[in-house]
Amino acid sequence: DGEVHINELKNGNTEMFWNPTSEVRRQRLKRHIVLFEEQTDFESERLWQHVTSAINKGDQHKATQEKFVLEEEQRNAARERRENGTDWTPLLFRHDAATDEWRYKYEDLRPWDPLNDIAQFEKNGILQTMERHLSTRMSNHKTTCINNQITRRKRSAKDCRRRKTSDQPSNHSQNTESSCSTPESVQELSDDDGEYLGFESLCAQCGKEMNHLKEIHSAVLSLQRAQQDIHR
Repeated sequence: DGEVHINELKNGNTEMFWNPTSEVRRQRLKRHIVLFEEQTDFESERLWQHVTSAINKGDQHKATQEKFVLEEEQRNAARERRENGTDWTPLLFRHDAATDEWRYKYEDLRPWDPLNDIAQFEKNGILQTMERHLSTRMSNHKTTCINNQITRRKRSAKDCRRRKTSDQPSNHSQNTESSCSTPESVQELSDDDGEYLGFESLCAQCGKEMNHLKEIHSAVLSLQRAQQDIHR
């Protein structure tokens, strides 16, 4: 946030290395964080809040004290777990016995597939990849769902007409207006046609995947805006 200079010790010259002008500040990436009151006790911002406060005030002695108190609490908690025989199970990391290292559970080391992979993002600590075939799979499932509803409606209308015909006298005109009707033809439906034609809402899987895709789409838009900021 401040100016950075390069000082030449040999000749005493000073050169501007970095100057965060107002234009630079406007182009910086937005910081997205969870609201403090919504964070759990072990979120970094909440856990280290007293240390951070002391550093921001320039009180190094207070920061050191708060750091010691925090780390001592963690040591005591680990000691109590050992005495009680309680294992600590990390939510997002696993221990690799071969390398004696902790590794992220959801790491994705496969090569990026530009033909199928759209974007990669993190949600609730879990790394996820938006893939093209997810949209295709949902579209196919939704089409099947709508087609099944069309078939049921046609069958229902056909049964209704059959009952109506059987109720009429043999010499009665068959052109009597019926309370049951069905379109003569059903064209290809768009995303909103199901609602327009009065179909019941799509199945639970369609709704769930639709909401999931909306969340992914929102995340992708955020990534695209960030990339545009970086290019600028």
